[in-house]
Amino acid sequence: MKITKLTLWEVPLTSHLTYHMAGGKTCDTVSSVVLRAQTDAGIEGWGEVCPIPHYLPAYAEGVRPALEYLAPVVIGADPVGPEAVMERAEAWLQGHPYAKSALDMALWDITGKAAGLPVHALLGGRQAADMPLYHSITCVAPEEMARIAREAQAGGMTQFQVKLGAAGDWQEDAARLRLVREAVGPGPLVYGDWNCGATRLDATRVGRAVAGLDVMLEQPCPTLEECAAVRAATGLPMKIDENGHDPASLLRAYELGCMDAVAIKLSKFGGLSASRRARDLCLHLGARMCIEDTWGSDITTAALLHLAAATPARMVLNTCDLSHYVGPRLDPGAPVRRGGRIAPPEGEGLGVTPDPDMLGQPVAIID
Repeated sequence: MKITKLTLWEVPLTSHLTYHMAGGKTCDTVSSVVLRAQTDAGIEGWGEVCPIPHYLPAYAEGVRPALEYLAPVVIGADPVGPEAVMERAEAWLQGHPYAKSALDMALWDITGKAAGLPVHALLGGRQAADMPLYHSITCVAPEEMARIAREAQAGGMTQFQVKLGAAGDWQEDAARLRLVREAVGPGPLVYGDWNCGATRLDATRVGRAVAGLDVMLEQPCPTLEECAAVRAATGLPMKIDENGHDPASLLRAYELGCMDAVAIKLSKFGGLSASRRARDLCLHLGARMCIEDTWGSDITTAALLHLAAATPARMVLNTCDLSHYVGPRLDPGAPVRRGGRIAPPEGEGLGVTPDPDMLGQPVAIID
């Protein structure tokens, strides 16, 4: 079997609610790049990547030229066994993991279909029927965030990510955590996420103000050393996101003692292949994982759910249904959240096929 053609679409995805993060960053409408890889055997695979602007070293407009540059090592390659293709892709084009993520995803889809198996069977075997979700709450007024948390809890959610730092007021951030914690009561997981937008001083002040509460902090500062200092000063557990993006950074976070949990985002690592290796390292280190991605729709959601389902349940902190937050749905028949949990798609490969009417006209055909 050989890859004969790559087709790319750029699909605008709009958040159902404008997303506010630290430092004045907002997300409303973003561009998701959808990839279809076709083969001479008639099997096709789907991939997707959707970078958030100003979040990671990635941008949607960079996907197309990166994949065009990779054409000599992709077109004509055997897609079965994605890591062999991705090894050659890495040697041909260093870096740009976000662009490679969509390609790697499509290769896993083809491999699963060729084997007649769902992707989770190839990533270690299914270990959970479904996985817990977290609900991300945009950084608005504390009382409104508490209301959103109560509404999500009524729908079955038990884990809540509280975005912090949009107003630059550490006392207001402390109020956000406190009011959401009070709103959902004891038991549910609550954690505050700055997306690198806090100073060490402000994050420490917030952490000490809520130190008596059952909360976790997520990526307050731009460096692992600052995050470790905040953890030491507050005594609160820490989740790493932006600073955990390859094995070396995961090991450094572990050495610093600030990786109680970590976000394994597919596009941050470079696809399912690299994310599986990160997952296995985290299993060894004992760090619980949020298995997710930046943004995206049903294709990306399907891929991350397969990886989460193939991970020991005790080590999966939570996962994410990206399609819940944005529209339109690319595959209306793809999985949705049910009672705060979600299961991977059924069927061979990723188990999703986008609706052509949702994709529009291709922006590139590479053959």
